[in-house]
Amino acid sequence: MADHVERYQQEVGELVPDYQLRGRDDIVTALVEAERALRNATRSIRRSAKLTTEAH
Repeated sequence: MADHVERYQQEVGELVPDYQLRGRDDIVTALVEAERALRNATRSIRRSAKLTTEAH
């Protein structure tokens, strides 16, 4: 699951340069926030998986 979320993060990040070139700072800001949230989600999922593994 974390791998999928990480891929979504990468896809969102790949959108940023195009909108930067268009001068759409509003969209860039939203995409950067989404990218950050996905990065945090990936970390949380991996941490949860590790804790689950350690519990068994």
